[in-house]
Amino acid sequence: MAVREYQKKRRRERIFRAAMELFRNRGFQETTATEIAKAAHVSRGTFFNYYPYKEAVLLDYGSQLLAGLREEVRRLLAQGREPVEVLRHLFRVLAEGTAREKDLLLPMFYELLNPDPVRARAAFEALPLGDLIAEILKSLREKGVLRQDFSLERMGRTLADLYFLSALRWAAYTPGRDLAEELEKNLRLLLEGMLVREAPAPGGL
Repeated sequence: MAVREYQKKRRRERIFRAAMELFRNRGFQETTATEIAKAAHVSRGTFFNYYPYKEAVLLDYGSQLLAGLREEVRRLLAQGREPVEVLRHLFRVLAEGTAREKDLLLPMFYELLNPDPVRARAAFEALPLGDLIAEILKSLREKGVLRQDFSLERMGRTLADLYFLSALRWAAYTPGRDLAEELEKNLRLLLEGMLVREAPAPGGL
């Protein structure tokens, strides 16, 4: 890595660390870009050169969290854990993390719904949860228990949407409920379907 690139990387890391410390100590909404720049010993303009808005710092944080989850998921699958069990484990870990760091993660999730398409796209690319879930679903497809008429990408992103929207609805309307239980119910509903299944005819196969 050239000296210039190394310096830029170190500066970005310093800004990120300063911002996250302020977010945790003062609160995300209460922290300003000016305060972050001061804590990181850079100018306000330099902060915006690296992060065009405060939420972009959270997107970096979310990307790091997902990288850790990706390693864990791949390790569990390599150990031979059942894919559905791994999927449920992933949702439990996501629920626990969301409940624990609600004040940091919810503003990040709202970026996925940002009316500015550039910002929404940046959030979508920084938080590729659907791709991670698709890795788990691929194992299910290889076992022959996953339907073939939808792409893994579509199914993975649908399950990711289920998590993000469930977390936002939980925070807004039912914060007293257990998020892990809410996600488990929603996951079962999506995996098993909501239509009543016809009972086999007597004597039928």
